[in-house]
Amino acid sequence: MLASVDPDLDDGPRTHRYATKRMCAVTREVRPIDELIRFVVSPQGEVVADLKRKLPGRGLWVSASRRAVAEAVRRNHFGRGFKRDLRTTATLPADTETLLIRSAVEALAIAAKAGQVVSGFAKVGDALDSRQARAQVKALIHASDGAPDGIRKLDAFVRPNGGINDESPRIPVVTALTSEQLDLALGRPNVIHAALLAGPASKRFLSRSQILVRYRMADDDKNEGQTAKKRY
Repeated sequence: MLASVDPDLDDGPRTHRYATKRMCAVTREVRPIDELIRFVVSPQGEVVADLKRKLPGRGLWVSASRRAVAEAVRRNHFGRGFKRDLRTTATLPADTETLLIRSAVEALAIAAKAGQVVSGFAKVGDALDSRQARAQVKALIHASDGAPDGIRKLDAFVRPNGGINDESPRIPVVTALTSEQLDLALGRPNVIHAALLAGPASKRFLSRSQILVRYRMADDDKNEGQTAKKRY
């Protein structure tokens, strides 16, 4: 259902809580809210991304795509949607990506504090090479700037018939964050590889990683779904 009869704006954070879809202000397509980003106007009159969908005021929704956000800025969709003069900077697409990265880093830090992350090449390899331990692994994480050789060796465990010879579900690979960002999330230096273990916090990190990758893929919808399932 749609949260409001207004195709552009919702009526505040409480009303959209029960909505499953909204209209993108750029494409005019009705999409699931998990594929959109809500934007609001700050008290200073600036357009800001409301990733948690909790900020007060009416919200305008844009596809979770850097291209769509850039188009919204270029064509003044925010000014028209909110029906007022706004300060919308050209850096909004990059600023939104920064917020998405921060959100993913925070989610990974919470997962680590909950004991749902192991890091280091040897520990990750052990987790993937043991049938019992592997059953708890929900994702393999590599730094986007990690050395190809180490990535290739660990990736072998999650390919079909790789590592232990069983029929366990293929484990997704996350490469959305840099080593510096992984260091920040896990509170230790030089993190290149990690394994995400089962738990509520790990699900949150995977969800936020998917949103970040979707944003960077710039609405490549035909390949987006399959890529997100395998590597993101």
